[in-house]
Amino acid sequence: MKSPLRALILSCCIYLIGCNSNPTAPVDTIFQDYRGLHPGAALRVVKNSKPILTRTYGLANLDQQTVITENTNFRLASITKHFTALAVLVLVNDNKLRLDTTLTTIFKDFPAYGKDITVEQLLQHQSGLLDYEPLVAPETQKQLSDRDVLQLMSQQSSTYFAPGTLYRYSNSGYAVLAMIVEQVSGLTFYEFLSQEIFQPSGLNRTLAYVNGVNSIADRAFGYTISNSEIAPSDQSLYSAVLGDGGVYSSLADLTRWHNQDYGSQLISPALRQETLTPGLGNYGFGWRIDTYQGRRRFHHSGSTSGFRHFIARFPDDELTIILLTNRAGPDVQPLAERVLELYLKPKN
Repeated sequence: MKSPLRALILSCCIYLIGCNSNPTAPVDTIFQDYRGLHPGAALRVVKNSKPILTRTYGLANLDQQTVITENTNFRLASITKHFTALAVLVLVNDNKLRLDTTLTTIFKDFPAYGKDITVEQLLQHQSGLLDYEPLVAPETQKQLSDRDVLQLMSQQSSTYFAPGTLYRYSNSGYAVLAMIVEQVSGLTFYEFLSQEIFQPSGLNRTLAYVNGVNSIADRAFGYTISNSEIAPSDQSLYSAVLGDGGVYSSLADLTRWHNQDYGSQLISPALRQETLTPGLGNYGFGWRIDTYQGRRRFHHSGSTSGFRHFIARFPDDELTIILLTNRAGPDVQPLAERVLELYLKPKN
């Protein structure tokens, strides 16, 4: 007959073994600070096109106490850039634009320095265009648009470096790319994305948000946490610029997008290959391209007022991680990489 003490020890061991077999337990620990009545996170790991981990934490809207779900729509910030790049490539695919077309060819009144800047250089952050944020007048209160960024670029006479010679990450370049889409297609940028990319791909809840024109279902609002105090920080002066960061989407839609290979059905295989070919700075068309622990990786982060995100694809492992958060603060890539350690098998 077992003693009461031995029975208690045995039951505790069984409980601990059961806890340790729970694959979400270490993930929940990683995201401890995102749980509860705080701005939170939405996380998914996809293997062979199937979600193998989905965790959501915290609140999308603190005032309404709305919890984050897989359908919560976050402002993607710079993860938007692969949608912007794809919009340009759809026009290239349809023979309405060329990668070697220059800015002065597209915009006839653009300053002369634009004759040396091509669409491809804009896509790969090799244009040298000046950053637009420092050029904005200090007294400006109205949010900037992509057209405003194009106007700011039109008021300049030089670039940081000779186009095509160096890599420098450029939000200005992607705002100008959005205006190229408008100029060539005759549609507004948000209309083009909707009609040519989102709707054909079944991304029915993904959109480029324009205040007063469309609305965001299940919207996550952005916040800043400082010294344990939470303050709204959903919008900034630059949040209405679409090309560099204005798309909203969710875990559910991004999973659907992942399973379509990020729009590969919309362009030719040759163009798709160019998208994933690194240039200077290991940047393709809307994706960073490198290796992580010896594995090929396509990835991008997103950082804007009230939001921090990270997405990474490992094609050889058929593994993808998507992490969306609605709080300003440190880069969340290290959090995603801690999760990846649980799923990436060690290389031999």
